[in-house]
Amino acid sequence: MEGDCLSCIKYLMFIFNFLIFLGGSFLLGVGVWVLVDPMGFREIVAANPLLFTGVYIILAMGAMLFLLGFLGCCGAIRENKCLLLFFFMLILVIFLAELAAAILAFIFREHLTREKFTRDLKRHYQGHNNTDVFTSTWNALMTTFDCCGVNSPEDFEESLFRLLSPDKMVPGVCCQGNGHPGDAVDDLSRDECQKGSMELRYNKGCYSAVVDYFETYIYMAGALAIVVLTIELFAMVFAMCLFRGIDQ
Repeated sequence: MEGDCLSCIKYLMFIFNFLIFLGGSFLLGVGVWVLVDPMGFREIVAANPLLFTGVYIILAMGAMLFLLGFLGCCGAIRENKCLLLFFFMLILVIFLAELAAAILAFIFREHLTREKFTRDLKRHYQGHNNTDVFTSTWNALMTTFDCCGVNSPEDFEESLFRLLSPDKMVPGVCCQGNGHPGDAVDDLSRDECQKGSMELRYNKGCYSAVVDYFETYIYMAGALAIVVLTIELFAMVFAMCLFRGIDQ
């Protein structure tokens, strides 16, 4: 009976570690995609030190989970006590780090994210400079989501954009209909819009627009994080049970 129980724990641990292996592969894929993204999203990330650091943290966590999943599978199948103990200690550290990161991300999600994006927009956005990747990426974002600024059009006050274009309150992409085929804004309306007409511009910030659009995916990401933490917890339990069951 004990042999059957040990065998069951061994294969359950193999399954859980295979899931950890897949989770690590997914995080590696996300990190690599952000770094090589041809659409220019990486430029916004690169301009934000917090997000830029976060990408490399994701890559590091993905690599560690990838390695730990592999070690856990090998330790379970071969019933190697050294690999199992090494696996348990490392995954405990990762589990605590992920839990701490999740708590900090939840606590500071509003203040840090909005503040950093707004600061980056004020410092780096130029208006219609198509040669600047940061600017062209923000233009594409505001055109796609019919939004203006991070929080609102007021984000462009005391910004690099206003220094370069002192006669304009907002860039042309903030004007309603601009950038949509067959619905272009005429020059007079765009001029009124850029000089401050609230009726002719998009007054919703891009932060809220993007969060609303990806709300479902955000909840899915949160649920996935909970699942990953649960899998890691079970993997640690199975590793210790298997470690104690070997040679008994």
